[in-house]
Parts: sequence; structure tokens; C-alpha cells
Amino acid sequence: MGETGFTTALLHGTEGFPQGGTLPPVAQVNAFRYERMEDLERVFEHKQAGYAYSRIGNPTVTAFEQRINALEHGQGAVACASGMAALTAAILAVCRSGDEIIAGRGLYGGTIDLFHDLEQLGIHTVFAEKMTGEGVRPLITDKTRLVFGEVISNPAQQVLDIPSVAAAAHEAGVPLFVDSTTATPWLIRPLEKGADAVIHSSSKYINGGGNAIGGIIVDGGKFDWNFEKHAAMAEFRKFRRRAFMVRLRTDLWENLGGCMAPMNAFLSYIGSETLGLRMERICGNADALARALAGMPGIQVSYLGLEQHPDHALAKGMMSGFGGILNFRAGSRERAYRIINALKYAAIASNIGDVRTLVIHPASTLYIRSGVQEREAAGVFDDTVRVSVGIEDPEDLIADFRQAVEAGS
Repeated sequence: MGETGFTTALLHGTEGFPQGGTLPPVAQVNAFRYERMEDLERVFEHKQAGYAYSRIGNPTVTAFEQRINALEHGQGAVACASGMAALTAAILAVCRSGDEIIAGRGLYGGTIDLFHDLEQLGIHTVFAEKMTGEGVRPLITDKTRLVFGEVISNPAQQVLDIPSVAAAAHEAGVPLFVDSTTATPWLIRPLEKGADAVIHSSSKYINGGGNAIGGIIVDGGKFDWNFEKHAAMAEFRKFRRRAFMVRLRTDLWENLGGCMAPMNAFLSYIGSETLGLRMERICGNADALARALAGMPGIQVSYLGLEQHPDHALAKGMMSGFGGILNFRAGSRERAYRIINALKYAAIASNIGDVRTLVIHPASTLYIRSGVQEREAAGVFDDTVRVSVGIEDPEDLIADFRQAVEAGS
């Protein structure tokens, strides 16, 4: 049988569950019992397969990790308590005090806040104006240990030129880690474009139902680590290209304690089964809504699927769609609020990737701790409204936004 499509491969993978179950059982336990102390000792020494304590491994969580790893075509995955926990663990695995990160300016507000926190640990972030090879290469120094970017930044919708940035990073012996939350494996597999690790907030599109917080890191397993440069990983040099995943699994992630809960892994596993169907509908809805909003008075729309978007051509050449996030500027904060408050079907909420359409005023919420320059670099202005488009009937969404725009005038 030849290579299957996205959803067929997702639903008919190689995993098998006890008693012929089609879903993994929920191992809602803290610890796992052994008949012989010698066996538990071998599990702790990583000389025998098995589980000891759910903070360091759980079969339900493993099933979720294996599924997302397969979707991303990775070499290993670690699931975490949240997307921010995943990002923190990934960075701290390769960086220590005195090291530098290069990152794009148009990042999610929580990620910007994290980079500010890392400054307190002596890890400095240098922000690139444009996440291309040409934009990143001049910023690389002998202190650079990691390049990081969002595949589709949230909410700015700037697209990371993965191949060119990866080439620039690899020339300097530095890995490229990407946050692909808003893109998902349905739109792009970043590891196949040159990225070395992929991070998701699985709370968003992967889960899809808005019922479980989580995050996951997928390692490509191909980066040739220089353990003199990446001294934080020197203890794991014998694992060579697997060093990052082994350090995460057996050291940093385990010690930080940011593990995913078994029930959250189960809910996210279930949610991921409809990822392809949801993304197809979401992308179609987002395109239809963006084009409708573009014709409404006093509304300035930003959506990757619109030909006038500055990153439209890059996204079209690299991905299989344009995602489910769009922004529009309403002319003033007051009008933005009036439009948001007049919507009937779009829920005012801070999540994205739900089956329901969600709206928020990011300047007063997600970017409340950011300065004006940081907000504007992320495409956030006083009159910006972010829309996470859901799977509702597109005619109803368009009608709802039309009446809200009219009511807000």
C-alpha cells in the first residue's frame, strides 16, 4: 500500500492498545507497582522498559507523544503541562547563563514575557526584525546557542522562512527550534523544512475542543550537536544527535516537573483525531470571513490567505493552507470593543484553535505587559481584534460579523 493521506495515517497508525481498544486507556495513577525491587531499580536506571511515577512517564501520555511524533515525522517527543512549559524546557535544555537566543519580534505575548524572565537567569534574547536567513545571519555571535521562531506568529501572522533561517543557523552550528502551534502538522511539517525541534501548545488546534491544557516538544534527531558550544548538554555527549531528547526526557523535563496529566493526554489524543477535518474547515472559514471583512466599511483585515498580505507568497510556497487566525483593525479601541461586544456566535476568550470562533482585544489582554514597540512588532495596535476562526457555518459567521461591524459604527 502506498503512502496514505493525513487523516488516514493519523487514524490507522501502528499503535496497539490493551484488549483491542481503539483508544489508549487512561492510566490515572501516581505510581506503578512492581513485584520485584530489582525490576523497579532497572526501570530507574533506564535499563528496562516500564513506568515508575507519572511525573517521569505514563502510558497514556506516551500514546499521545507517539501520535504527535508520528504526525511531525520526528525522532522523539515529550509532552508537557502547557505550551509554555514545553517552550521553557526546550530552551533550558540547550541554554545556560551567558548564552544568547535569536528570536523574531512578532511573537506571542506570553513568549515575550518568558524571554524577559530568562534574562534574570542570564539568558539573553536578540530580536530579529525579519525571520529570514538574511535577517538572522548578522545577529549570530559566539554566544548564540539557539534560533527560535513561530512558523505563523500569533497574532502578527508573520511567516518564518524555515529553510533560509535553518541554513543560517546551521552554518553557525546552532539549532532552529520553532513553535508550530498555529500552523499544526496539517499545514506544514517544519522538521522536513530544516527545523531541528518543533513545539506545540497542544491546548490549541491539536486538542481542538478547549478542554485540556498541554504542550509537546518533537525532536528531529538530526542536529549534529557541538558539546563545547552547547555546554549545557555536555553530559549527554555520548548520545550525539539524540542528546537533546535524552536530556529532556531523563534530566531537565523530569526535574522541572512540568509533566502532562494523563487525562489531558487522553483528551488531546481524542481531539487530535479530527485535526485534519477541523483544519480544512477552519482554513476555509477563515478565508471566507477575511474576504467578507475586507469589504466592510472601516475595517482593515490581515490574513495570510489574502493576496495582499506581505507573507502570502512565502506561506503559499511552504504550507498547504493559511491557518485559522485573522486580525482586523477597527479604527479605534472603542469601536473594536463595540464590535466584539456585538458578536453573537464568536466567544470572547483568550484561547485559539477551538472548534468555536473566539475573539479578543490583544492589546488589553495578551500584551498587557508588553511595551508599545513590542506590541506593534507583533501586529498589535489599540484597535486590533484577533479572531480565531472556528468550524461554524461560514454564512452564519459572516452575517454575525457584518451585523457587529454595523452595530459598532
